[in-house]
Amino acid sequence: MSQDQRIGSELAGVPHRGPGGRSPKHPRQGTLGPQRSLPGGSRRASGRSNNAIAAELGISRPTVILWRERMATYGLEGILHDATRPGRRKALAPEVIARVVEATLHTKPEGATHWSIRDMARSQGLSPATVQRIWKAHGLKPHIIQRFKLSNDARFEEKVRDIVGLYLKPPDKALVLCVDEKTRIHALDRTRPILPLRPGIPERQTHDYKRNGTTDLFAALNVLTGRVIARCLPRHTAAEFISFLKVIDRQTPRQFDLHLVVDNSSTHSTPEVTLWLAGHPRFHLHFTPTSSSWLDLVERWFAELSRRRIRRGTFTSVAELTRAIEEHIALNNAHPKPFEWHACADLILAKVAHCKEASGAEH
Repeated sequence: MSQDQRIGSELAGVPHRGPGGRSPKHPRQGTLGPQRSLPGGSRRASGRSNNAIAAELGISRPTVILWRERMATYGLEGILHDATRPGRRKALAPEVIARVVEATLHTKPEGATHWSIRDMARSQGLSPATVQRIWKAHGLKPHIIQRFKLSNDARFEEKVRDIVGLYLKPPDKALVLCVDEKTRIHALDRTRPILPLRPGIPERQTHDYKRNGTTDLFAALNVLTGRVIARCLPRHTAAEFISFLKVIDRQTPRQFDLHLVVDNSSTHSTPEVTLWLAGHPRFHLHFTPTSSSWLDLVERWFAELSRRRIRRGTFTSVAELTRAIEEHIALNNAHPKPFEWHACADLILAKVAHCKEASGAEH
C-alpha cells in the first residue's frame, strides 16, 4: 500500500496494513499509524475540521481535503486503490515531425532572422513543448550561430600538413614551440569598486572603465611539456621579436633544434629577422596559413590567460597588469599541462573542403 493510500485509510478510519497484510510493529515517525484513527470510523463523521485533522496526523490541509473528496465521491473503494493516471503521451505522426524539421531548416519567420520555439509552435499549430522536443531530438538550435573564416592562402594544404605533422609526429632531437604575440593588452580599472560575490548574487563590476596603458605579451608554448617562455614588452616590432628570440635561445637546451610555429605577422619576416635567423641555424620557422591562427596552440593558452586572469581583473597601471601576467605564467610553469592535438591533416582538410562547398566558395 502506498503512502497516499495509508493517508487515505487513516482519514477513513481503516487500519493500515504493512507488506503481506501485516500491521507494522513500529510505524515510521511522521506516518499515519492505526492508533491515530478515530473510534467509530471516519474522522469526517466526527465533524472535525480539516485543520484539526491535518495537525493531528502531521500532514497538510490540502492532503486532508483531497482524501475527503475522494471518500465522498467514490466511497471506501476510492481510498483503498490508487486513482487512475494519464497514459503515455500520444506519439506525434512522422509527417508532423518532418514538417517541423523542414520548416526549421528551410524557412524563416516573417520579420525575424530565425525561428523561436513559440513562433514555430504558432506556425505549425503545436504546443511549444512539442516543438522543443522535436528540435532536441533532431539537434536543431536555431537561436545559436557560429562564425567561421576560410583561408585564401594558396599554400593552405601544404602549411596545414606541415604544422599538424609537427604536433602529431615531432622531429627527433628538436623542440616544437608555438610562438605568438598578444598585442595591446589593456590595463583597465573600473570606475567603481567591484561588488563582491555573495550567496545568490554574483560578483558585479561597472560596465565602464578607465584605460591605464597597454602591454604586448610575447609567448612561446612548449608543445611537449606545456611550459611557457614569455616576456611583456612595450611595443610590437621586429626588434622586440628578435629580442624575444634571443630569450628563447638562452632558455632552451643548445643540443636541440627549435621548430617555431608562427603566424603571418609582418614582424616575423622582416629583413632584420631573416638576417638573425640566418645566423642561428637551429631556429626553423613554420608559418600558419592566413586567417588560420587556430593552428597555433599558443592561441589556446592566450585564451586561458584572458579567461582566468585578465578579463575580470582590475589594474591601476601597466606594471600591475604585467605582474598579474607573470604570476599566471609562474603558476602555469609550476604545474604545466600541455594541450593535446588529435586531428589529423586529412580530417581538417576534409572539413574545410565541406565548408567551402556548403558556402559556395571556390577551392
